[in-house]
Amino acid sequence: MTLAEKILAAHCGAKEVSPGDLVSVKADVVLANDITAPLALREFARIGVDKVFDPKRVVFVADHFVPNKDIKSAEQVKEIREFARHHGILWYDVGEMGIEHVLLPEQGIVLPGDVVVGADSHTCTYGALGAFATGMGSTDIAVAMATGEIWMKVPPTLRFVFDGRLQPWVSGKDLILYTIGQIGVDGALYASMEFAGRAIDRLDMAGRFTIANMAIEAGAKAGLFALDDKTMEYVRPRARREFVAYQADGDARYAGVFEYDASKIEPQISFPHLPSNTKPISAVGNVAIDQSIIGSCTNGRLEDLRVAAQVLKGRKVHRYVRCIIIPGTQTVYMQALREGLIEAFIEAGAAVSTPTCGPCLGGHMGIMAAGERAISTTNRNFVGRMGHVESEVYLSNPAIAAASAVLGRIGSPDELA
Repeated sequence: MTLAEKILAAHCGAKEVSPGDLVSVKADVVLANDITAPLALREFARIGVDKVFDPKRVVFVADHFVPNKDIKSAEQVKEIREFARHHGILWYDVGEMGIEHVLLPEQGIVLPGDVVVGADSHTCTYGALGAFATGMGSTDIAVAMATGEIWMKVPPTLRFVFDGRLQPWVSGKDLILYTIGQIGVDGALYASMEFAGRAIDRLDMAGRFTIANMAIEAGAKAGLFALDDKTMEYVRPRARREFVAYQADGDARYAGVFEYDASKIEPQISFPHLPSNTKPISAVGNVAIDQSIIGSCTNGRLEDLRVAAQVLKGRKVHRYVRCIIIPGTQTVYMQALREGLIEAFIEAGAAVSTPTCGPCLGGHMGIMAAGERAISTTNRNFVGRMGHVESEVYLSNPAIAAASAVLGRIGSPDELA
């Protein structure tokens, strides 16, 4: 069996599962946020139970519209805050919260071998830890909150193998953008994407989280990495409970295998209005920008901020560009402060925000007007994603986003004097 099949089989009590099987699996973690939880709570009430299946396994994170941007968002958070207090579930609010998919691994809530279901499409991020993690609708999440189980169809698995050494300024973000550019936004539809190869082995955890995060942008059900020493080095000091890790069998059956030479991949830019509309940095041309966003559940980790600071330190953001930097969690923010990264950002003329999803979904902290363009380390660039339907979002890694903020157009750190 593949890694995904191994995990699902273990969580449904079967010796073996195959793609297409309908199974009811036990969930280790159930997640919702300030946008998706209110609907889940209404459905939870309709079920008629008076408590969640396990308060230590249900997590609410207020991260999309917080600190609250208006009365409606304040009321939504108030609703889930009161539910969290009543049921004693894990609850992360302003001052201690972060962007959920950066926060949960950091806090040791999600662990290798877990089945994680979340009312957010980028729940697949946790596959970097060797967990089967997937996004679901709020109604499904309500059932999981009540019963601790969820049904799903076992997905086929596609294997993506990256060999070779990465070029300068190339990161996990570029590998996944390149992959989506190759196979399209439906190229892994309802499949599990399994990532492997020597280039993957050398990636740090931040890069792996980024790749797993964007598996959904290829239509995938999940994106998984095998457990290795780097995973364990990340997990051991954080784990809150025991866990069982799984590995794919040597004779696992894959629906397809894709092999890439990572040494030939340049930094990638996704042009509007799909993540699959990718071009290498050498083919971008002269694209002026109004805004640069560095952050999100895709690239808001400490390693991402270090790269951005390396590019911005001693330089100035272009006078006609707004550069907004959003650390993924309070812990990331604090460490960035200790390392002098925040000082470098502010001296360069960037604005630094408290952790929030903010502009990624067109929420707040960087909404664009008609005709404006942004380069962003976020995960989606659909029409109207960051504001007006006549604005444009270009996706990139943090190094490109930082360099572009200085240049006033999409460009590489190699162009900076």
